[in-house]
Amino acid sequence: MRILFMGTPDFAVASLRRLVEDGHEICGVFTQPDKPKNRGHKVAFSPVKEYALSRELPVYQPVKLRDGSALTLVQELAPELIVVAAYGKILPEDILNVPPYGSINVHASLLPRYRGAAPVNRAIMGGESVTGITIMYMAKELDAGDMLLQSQTAIDPEETAAALMARLAHIGAQALHDALCALQKGTAVRTPQQHHEATYAPMLSREESPIDWTRPAQAIRNQVRGLIPWPCACTVLGGQTVKVYQTAPGEATDAAPGTVLSGGKRGIEISCGDGMSLFITELQPEGGKRMTADAYLAGHSIETRHA
Repeated sequence: MRILFMGTPDFAVASLRRLVEDGHEICGVFTQPDKPKNRGHKVAFSPVKEYALSRELPVYQPVKLRDGSALTLVQELAPELIVVAAYGKILPEDILNVPPYGSINVHASLLPRYRGAAPVNRAIMGGESVTGITIMYMAKELDAGDMLLQSQTAIDPEETAAALMARLAHIGAQALHDALCALQKGTAVRTPQQHHEATYAPMLSREESPIDWTRPAQAIRNQVRGLIPWPCACTVLGGQTVKVYQTAPGEATDAAPGTVLSGGKRGIEISCGDGMSLFITELQPEGGKRMTADAYLAGHSIETRHA
């Protein structure tokens, strides 16, 4: 099948790679414009662009999609199908409607739950035990199109958003393969979403980083897991803000929420709002490296209730 692929981050690379390995004709790859990265502000290619160039696929990076130039380009490329995976731009209807097979999306949730930009993070932060991939037709409304296929997977209680996203990338690639096989055989079934059951997964922001210790311990653990790799949960220890990367369940306590109870090999124990404590086991101080709580305590003094 002649396919125009649109994607940007690592998550999308697995789907593009599978399309190439399955022998589809990739007539073009759309990805986000190059951006300065890290402190040196050196311009970096997106993971999708890097892979596409390694396979000598034609890469396009339109800044705008609604000025007519992108539509003209898509029409000239004449794809039979558009496949989108975490592209990062909203496609206008005139582009979606160009291919005879339409446009489909590899979405990292079990729709209609978690429509939007951060479905993996929001599923973990919401305490979900199950998520998955939905292959769906794209429509004018965000992530609201008819579904072609869903693939479900359990969320490990210790799994971070970064780890789950990496797993879902491969699940998504297999689901895309299965959906395209059904399309080509003419056996694909369109299933409308139950729109009244829809929930939304808006983009993450730095404002969600600070830990509110009045919340239940499990909710805080979910926050920590769900905000990795960005923007990361954070808290203040000894007057210094630290990023929190890993936690472990603690014990019952009658201390006020936010009280630093102890610090040792198990981690830094802090009381939460549900009468339970939580151990911070891995963290990163400002200007420092990611380290275990034990290593942090070797170089930082903190005041604890049981000191």
